[in-house]
Amino acid sequence: MAVLQAFTPVFSCSSSTKASLYNPNVSVSKLLNDEFIRRKGLKTFKTTNPQIETKPKLEKNILYNQDHIPNSMVLQEMYAVMDIVADRVEMHSNIGAQRDNWNTLLLSSVNGMTCTAATMAAIEAVIGGSTGASFLALKLSSTLLYMAATGVLLVMNKIQPSQLAEEQRNASRLFKQLHEELKTKTVIKNPDSDDVKEAMEKVLALDEAYPLPLLGPMLDKFPSNVKPAIWWPKERTHQENVIRKVKRNGWDQNLEEEMKQIVGVLKRKDTEEYIRLSKLVLRINKALAICGPLFTGTAAIGSALMGSSINGSFAPILSLVFGAMAIVVNSFEHGGQIGMVFEMYRSSAGFFRLMGETIESTLEDEETTERENGELFEMKVALQLGRSLSELRDLADDAISHSSDSSTEEEDDEENFASKLF
Repeated sequence: MAVLQAFTPVFSCSSSTKASLYNPNVSVSKLLNDEFIRRKGLKTFKTTNPQIETKPKLEKNILYNQDHIPNSMVLQEMYAVMDIVADRVEMHSNIGAQRDNWNTLLLSSVNGMTCTAATMAAIEAVIGGSTGASFLALKLSSTLLYMAATGVLLVMNKIQPSQLAEEQRNASRLFKQLHEELKTKTVIKNPDSDDVKEAMEKVLALDEAYPLPLLGPMLDKFPSNVKPAIWWPKERTHQENVIRKVKRNGWDQNLEEEMKQIVGVLKRKDTEEYIRLSKLVLRINKALAICGPLFTGTAAIGSALMGSSINGSFAPILSLVFGAMAIVVNSFEHGGQIGMVFEMYRSSAGFFRLMGETIESTLEDEETTERENGELFEMKVALQLGRSLSELRDLADDAISHSSDSSTEEEDDEENFASKLF
């Protein structure tokens, strides 16, 4: 009888556990947590009050808990960095939306002022050389509106609101990508202090690449030398060196040669093409940025000279024609968001440069066991370029055939781009 009573609690506990698996009121996470505690040698205490949460008591002489204590601080640091990254995502998203509104509102204001000033100048021309109060009022109003539009345009062309908005959109996307990368790293491996340091370096590099202030560290909107955007640490550590360590680790000579050819195509075709497009768009933007204020300023001078003896007959032409031309130029520059297009091309060139540097840094590790798994790495490269694995290998074969032949410039132009996304 005593033996039966001794085994009764064990049987009841086992029955209750099995029953809880089919009980919808029991949380699955609680069951998993209880199973984790049981396997790690932790004890829990039952209470009569179900609202009170019981904490596990550590067993003595359990080496697991001694090893787990120092890692808890590293994990807290990693989660702190992830919180900062999540805050950066929200911050850049909000500021990007704000600066996109700037572009719309400022363009509408400038075109409204220019159109109103041109209308007043047309009325002045109809009135003629009258010296009445109405003529003087129209003349002053038209001149002041043209001058105000010129001042606003100078500011807009300096800061390029559409480009500012694109910078913040890129920063938000890259911070989201970093946040997901850190989440994945904390799941598939135990992060250490080097991982925390690397995460902090990436956050600071993104902050430097996409600054928030308009004054001081703001990116140069008309650089003399166009370079790809760089948002990663200058001294990049080898990423995910110990994700998988298996025999040969998925690498062979053919895969290494394939990756080398992909890097060559990225440098020759994709990066160079987007740098060329960036320079072309920059030249167009510079010309429009100069012409806009110049046209409104000329229109202001023409409006001020109307009714005077000096070039009085030529003044209406200056005021009306250059006012209309200013509206067209401003609409094309800021309505077409030429600055945003320049930043988009520059960021695309930076993306291809980052891919090339990532592949090169991976191939620098002579020990294949220290690299990321080769098959996984090839799949990532193919997806980032918008290609299948067979298309990626065909691209490498085409690059080998082009490099083996003494190709001319026309044959180089026929070489395929690495990316099929952009």
